[in-house]
Formats: sequence, C-alpha cells, structure tokens
Amino acid sequence: MIRKLIFGVLFICSILQLHGQKKVVSIKFPQGKIDFNLNTGTYDLIFKNGFSMQNLYSEVKLDKYGELTSKEFKRHSIHKDNYSDKHGPAQQITFEHENQNGLILRNRFIYYKDKPYLLFQLEVLTKDNDELASNYLSPLSSSLSSQSNVQFNTDYPKLVDFPFDNDNWLELLALPWPNKTEKQIEGVSHEIFMLYDNLTFKGAVFGSLEHDFWKTGFQYKTDESNGKLGEFIVYSGAARSDNPDLPGNFGGLDGTHDVIPHGKMKSKVLKSALMFVDGSDDFRQSANLFAKVQADYSGMLKWDYPTPVYWNSFPVEGVLGHERVMMPKDVYKIVDKLSELDNLEKVGQTYLSIDSYDQNIYSTEVLKEIGDYARSKGQELGFYITPFSLWTWSSQIETARLLGTEVPLREVILRDNQNQPIPFKKGDWGAFPLDPTHPATKESMISQIMKAKAIGAKLIKVDFVTAGSLESREWYNTNVRSGMQAYDYGMKLFNQLVDSIMGKDVFLTLAISPMFPNQNAHARFVSTDVHSHLRNSQPGFTHYGSTASSMITASHMGWVQGVLWPYTNMDAIVMRKFQKNPDLSESEIKARLISLISLGSILGDGTDLRDSLSHERTKKYLNNERLMSLFKKPKAFIPIKLSAGLSMDQQLTFYRSDENVLLSAFNFNIQDVFEATFDLKTLGAFGKSLVVKDCFTGLEIAKIKKGDTEFKINIQPGESILLELF
Repeated sequence: MIRKLIFGVLFICSILQLHGQKKVVSIKFPQGKIDFNLNTGTYDLIFKNGFSMQNLYSEVKLDKYGELTSKEFKRHSIHKDNYSDKHGPAQQITFEHENQNGLILRNRFIYYKDKPYLLFQLEVLTKDNDELASNYLSPLSSSLSSQSNVQFNTDYPKLVDFPFDNDNWLELLALPWPNKTEKQIEGVSHEIFMLYDNLTFKGAVFGSLEHDFWKTGFQYKTDESNGKLGEFIVYSGAARSDNPDLPGNFGGLDGTHDVIPHGKMKSKVLKSALMFVDGSDDFRQSANLFAKVQADYSGMLKWDYPTPVYWNSFPVEGVLGHERVMMPKDVYKIVDKLSELDNLEKVGQTYLSIDSYDQNIYSTEVLKEIGDYARSKGQELGFYITPFSLWTWSSQIETARLLGTEVPLREVILRDNQNQPIPFKKGDWGAFPLDPTHPATKESMISQIMKAKAIGAKLIKVDFVTAGSLESREWYNTNVRSGMQAYDYGMKLFNQLVDSIMGKDVFLTLAISPMFPNQNAHARFVSTDVHSHLRNSQPGFTHYGSTASSMITASHMGWVQGVLWPYTNMDAIVMRKFQKNPDLSESEIKARLISLISLGSILGDGTDLRDSLSHERTKKYLNNERLMSLFKKPKAFIPIKLSAGLSMDQQLTFYRSDENVLLSAFNFNIQDVFEATFDLKTLGAFGKSLVVKDCFTGLEIAKIKKGDTEFKINIQPGESILLELF
C-alpha cells in the first residue's frame, strides 16, 4: 500500500508542469493528450489530427445539491492506475474534484495501449456514502461563457447530428459550418455525434456505449469561426419533447418524443453512460471502430441461417389492409409469382411478410392457410408485432382492452406527471405507449408471439417500439427509473419470449425504433418507410419517403451493418408504384436497388405481382443473377462523397473492394450532370488494366489503363449507377 502511495506521488511530481501559476498534468494517449488543470478543475482534450477541446468541465444536477460544475469545487487531484478488462490492459486516469460538503466528482478516462480510442465517464458520490439522485450527468461540457474552446482546425468542417430514432421520415443532419452571415446551427445529436473534414475525412466520433438506463445527448452550437463550437455538451439524461414550432429535423421531431424529464438515477455512486471518442485521420474508420467497441460491450444478435429475402404486403395493402386490395385470396398469386424467380431463390430464404393487419379480417386461421401455401412453395411466413404500443381510438382509452388480454389499457399505459395518458402517435386514431415492465404487456407479447407461432411465422417485423422508451411518472416494476431502462427490460423480455416460444431461427427486424440498444434484432430500418420515388419534392408523390431522403441518412450509416446488426434493412422496393402513388420510372427502381446493395441491406420487395408490368420488371431485376448474388452476402460499401444538408440534390459515391471492386453513385439532382470521380489508389485498383462493366446489363462501358490514377464517369440527372471492375 505504501509503495503504491509513493509511486502515486512520484507519478504526479514527474508529470506536473507549471504554466505560470497553473498546475497542469499532461497525459498522452495514442491519438493525443489530456491536460488536467489542478487549479480550475478543467481539462483539455487535444487530438493529433487538429481537433482540440480546451477548458472542459463536468456538470451535474443533483436533488440535494442542485446544479454544480467541477470548476466550483476547491480540491482537485489526479490518479493514474493500471486497468484491465476483457478488451485488454489499459491505463485509467481519475480526475477527482471534492467540495467542502464531501461531494466528489470523478472524471474517469480509460485508454488501451494498442487501441486508438479513449473512453470517459463521470461518477458522483459522497465521502459519507450518501444516496444521491440525478437525471443529468455531464462528463464533458464546454461553453463560450466558460472560456472553453472546441475547435476543429480544418478547411471544410462538417458536423453529423443523429435523430433519436428512425421515425417521422426524418433525415440525419450532415451540415457544413455556416459562415458569419448565416444563422448558426444548434441542436442535440442522440447517442452518436461526428465531426469531419469533407475533403480529407479527418474527424472525430463520439458515442455512448451504455444504453440500459440513460438516453445520451450531444448538445452543440456552432460559432462564427469555421470549425468552432460555441457550445458542446456530452450528457446523460437527454429527454427532449417534440416542439411543433420548430422544423422536424431541428427540434420538431428529432428528439426522444418525451413529455416529461428523464427519470432519475438513484445510487450511492451515480454514473453517466460510458462514452467513446476517437479522433483520427479518417472518421469513417472511427465510426467502424465505435461500432466494434459497442458490439464488444453490448453484443450482436447473430443470424446463422440463410440470408433473408422478404416480400412485404404494406406497399400494396396499406395500413391494416382494410380495403382488401389483395388479401386474403390474391396473396396466393404473389406466392406463385415469387416462386418463379429462380435467381431470387438462390439468395437465401424467401419470406412472405404480412404487415399490420386488422385482427377481425385476417384471423389466425386465414394467415395459417396463407403460410401453409407459402411453405409448400419453399417460402416462409412473416408476421407483424407491436410489443410496446396499442393503436386505438383516443376516445376509448378508458374502455379499450390491451391486445391479447382482458386488462384495460388504462392500467398499462404510460402517464405523465399529472397522471394523464401519454400519446405516442396523436390523433383520433392514435398509438399509446405501454409500460414494458407491466405483466399485462408481457401477456400481450406472449399472445402476439403465440399467434406468430400458430401461423408458422419465421420472420417478425417489430414496430413502434420507441413507445416503450418514453419517460413515465412510474413503472409497474418499481426498480425501473427511466424510459431507457424500461425499454431495455422490455426488449430483452421480448427476445427471451420469442426464443422460448418460437425458437432461435426467427428473423427479427426492427422498424420504428431507437438505434440502441442494438443487440435485440437481426436488422433495423435505416429510415422510416421508403416509398421508392426519387425525391421528396416530386409532384404527385408524398413529400417524404423518397430514395434521396433515405440516402441522406444512409450515406453516414454503413458502419452499422455486420457489426451492430448482421444486416441493415432499407425497406421494401416496388416495381411500379407504392400503394396509390403514381407509377415509378425504371431509373427510380434502379436507384432503390443500388441503395439497398450499397448499404448491405437485405432484399425486401413489396410489388403487386398481379400487375403485368410489375411482374415483367420483377423478372428483369429480381431474377438478375449478378444483382441477386450481391444480396446473398450483403456488405456495406464505403462512402466517398457523402450527403450534405437536406437538399434533394444529393450526389453520392461509394465503393466496395473484394475480389473485384464495386462502385455505386447516385445523382439525385434532376438538372445537372454529376461527374463521379473514384481515386484508384483508394479502391486498391491503381496500376492495373481493368474493364468497367454495368452490373445490371453486364456490358462493358469503359477501360482503365495501368497508368490511370482515377476513374471518372458522368451520371445524367436523376440517374444512378452500379459498376464492377474486372
């Protein structure tokens, strides 16, 4: 013990530097260094790639003590210890702050010798071991008023803001820095935040690694100086209401949809979520690294069966299928048409997925008959479940029964601090959130899963689960104290029930859901339902759900595939039209197919195959041997030119290097030609004589010579390409 104390004193003395009257301890980690100021209780985080954060501090909101920052504390100390976990040996730095009341804040930093990233977390406790309560813990805060300086020294900085879930047809925000004459950008990114240079890809990736209690926010505000943030706060406790006065992507609908504050953690040692940060010369690699570290902490639900291919009824039937456009009798024709596509069958296992349906129209018996017929043709049946929400008439909340139970909805619904029911989807016909910890919710889940088993389903689309993450005045399980804790509990329970009732060979794909926790499904929708038209701004089509809109988000999301989930899900394509929308052009169909391939998505289709033109196009595209081979083992492409802003005029490029190099590019601009440029060294194709072929036709379109350094191709307005280099 004495040796340890002596070593600690020698360590502090050896690295203590005097900067005027300031006492600063500098500690290096693989990608940079941290300077700890023992006078002010602040620290600097400086990366080698030009990203620096100075005068950072911790901030807490405690029931007993109010709002406090580490700068207000009088005693600051630092300790360095050997640390080891399943990820290997590491160093742990503890920056401790203590005040006169015996309250202690501890900034923990962990770095591994052979890993570039840094982990950090805030702990709060007292010398007397008192119980504390808080719903706001920030291990990293900065503001201009505190003379903080968060600066990314680069010419073309861009920030990336992630919405909490994939609902409401919102896009991820990838925004260049505004100039001095433009309005500054402010907002909150959820669970992840990125900064990068648009030309060099240098950047930084922040992310939360724990999702069993906290919702994590990255609050930011740009400054007039290029690459500077006037405010940047990483905090646990991000519960944000939708503000109808703001645009959807800027506070209107991109938050957590909560109506009350985040639940409070109560403990003798409060802990923020464990945070990840990596500043590197390629933010795309940092994003991949974050996904791998996240999977190390939380796991991934593996899929050891053939790759799924699914046909989904929603693009034909619409919500509930009450118009009987096709079901139930004509769905047999879909089974027959699908069975004619030999190359589709080679991809993996085909599923006939019946989406949301009216229980009074499509009974268990009707669906079992459909399933039996599908199985006779080598296909499996898919089913639809909403474990944490119930759709009903708002006027019937007091009398409605929870699906599959005799329990009144009023006993299970989540409520606000005035004990009023919380609506998840407002309207006369609305969705209401269920308490994931309530026995009746479990009973309802069992009822739905038992129906899935009774009809022989082997795929489940799990929808509207964000409802289970909403904050509530209370939960049935009194040990649960936050919406995310309840959601984590409910998702684990749902998985256990599916495994025990149906078996592990059931493919689970999440629709409307938070990104994390990720380990409870085999795939997740990248965005909300995609209707397959080219742009949101197209006359005659819906102003949402376009391919361009989905790719605004997807271009920054390829890192999740194969790590957080075995697959992504870019939703079902259609070969002619989505529900009652106008007809699509073939270039729109190609764009959708290329978007699925570029993101490593499973193949989903929702075409009305009774229609002759739709059937012909299906044979042309979904029976294309080369295209279908790319769906057998999906793999996300690496982005080269990514989305910027929310304009529909996006121009994007991607590549994938395997045995042969694959290239994809999208020109969603319908006015201008896009010259897509690919650096051959980046592709691993420099110094080779290669032939460029169109993946749709197999035709040669260009040659690459040994001395060429890049490959360029003009893409016409509104067109997309998928090429292979041989």
